[in-house]
Amino acid sequence: MTSVLEESVWRLMHGALDLYHDSPPAAEQLRHHLSRFDEPLRIAIAGPWQAGKSTLVNAIVGEEVAPIEVPDAEQVFTWYQDGPEPHATAYPAGIELPVARTANGLRVDIRRWRPAPVNDLVITWPSRALRNATLVDTPALPDSGDKVLRDADAVLYLTRDGRGTDLEWLESAQDGTVARAAPVNVILVLSRADEIGGGRIDALLAAKQLARKHHRDHHVGSLCLAVVALGGLVALAGRVLGDRDYTALSTLAGTPRPELEPYLLTTDRFVGEDFPAPVDVRTREDLLDRLGIFGVRLATTLIRAGTGTDTRAGLAAELVRRSGLSELREAVGRCFVDRADALKARSALAALEAVLRTEPRPGSEKLLADLEHTLTNAHDFRELRLVAALQGHRIKFGAELEAEARRLVGEGGTSPATRLGVDPRTNPGQLWELASGALARWQEQTEDPLLSLEQRRAAAVVVRSCEGILHALSS
Repeated sequence: MTSVLEESVWRLMHGALDLYHDSPPAAEQLRHHLSRFDEPLRIAIAGPWQAGKSTLVNAIVGEEVAPIEVPDAEQVFTWYQDGPEPHATAYPAGIELPVARTANGLRVDIRRWRPAPVNDLVITWPSRALRNATLVDTPALPDSGDKVLRDADAVLYLTRDGRGTDLEWLESAQDGTVARAAPVNVILVLSRADEIGGGRIDALLAAKQLARKHHRDHHVGSLCLAVVALGGLVALAGRVLGDRDYTALSTLAGTPRPELEPYLLTTDRFVGEDFPAPVDVRTREDLLDRLGIFGVRLATTLIRAGTGTDTRAGLAAELVRRSGLSELREAVGRCFVDRADALKARSALAALEAVLRTEPRPGSEKLLADLEHTLTNAHDFRELRLVAALQGHRIKFGAELEAEARRLVGEGGTSPATRLGVDPRTNPGQLWELASGALARWQEQTEDPLLSLEQRRAAAVVVRSCEGILHALSS
């Protein structure tokens, strides 16, 4: 977050605390959001039923920690945060729950929370993947939608194909002054990518092509910062593949292909009798749980190909690469982690807006006007608005200029080298020269009479981003 935005949000929140000092619910909500500036970014993993949310949590963490089985299908949000030891707490009662770390991940004894109601379960788990962000495994949308928007700074929205009703929630998420002014805090994840290609061996490639097509669509592009295709089970298998799994897959791969292929068409055939390879039924069932039938076909094909997959580690790395998990991690880094402070500011301002509109009183209109002024003038939010406008094709430049504009305002990452499109090892002198050249080019765009007013205003945002690069290089 820039110092200007930080100071503005801090001043607004404290002004609201003074105004609502006699309203415990409002004051508690405001203090809660102020405290969140010192916490990791909150990323909700949201989507409809069976979209693969828990599978994605496990793939990111690299261990099987989700889902936590909840009795009576209660709507419980499960929070995963980094910590030195496994630990679980059920809220709002604050009940400590026994946690067991097993070979497969995490087991929580949930019986202790009875009869107290539970809305949130906070899991502390030692993981490098959780150091920069807390992951929130959410109940199925739309039931959990309001809480997702209220408690998360950013959202990984999981969908099968990114069509129809799957986009309705993303559209509703842009209701409100703050949401419209800083519109995009979502990555769309095509989370069952192997199904998009009908289970063919090239299904993941087809899904990645569909993701690129979605991102070029003006409507989809205006609702999210990126679209990523992910084979969730394949990604998780690559992260947790064991020696026993690899041995079984190698045995399958060593079976003559014409004999094995008919048994890889359906799960029933795969676990049926008269199987042509010396792999017992229980092991085959475990492989299906781990990889799915598509993943088994892919893994055996990769082992046969023998390009670096002749070891467990080699196969695991190739599964992760093909699954789309690396692309998703990269997108989370550049779209969320690099903009963590701006996204936290967005959350705080959204909470402030909710308080001011829910409980109006003398003085709240002035704060609301100050909030809108902050939203309009904060460069972090101007960049987000321009990214959304360029992706949604509401503002257009020539192809070369548009590509440069997207890069300079941080669509691909916010470091100076990334914004300038060069190697991170480029020396500061060269970076300064490149940034100065970009600044001059975009200053010319702001004065070009052939451009529309909207284009010139967009160019002014790029100019400010170039000035920010130069300031960062000089500090």
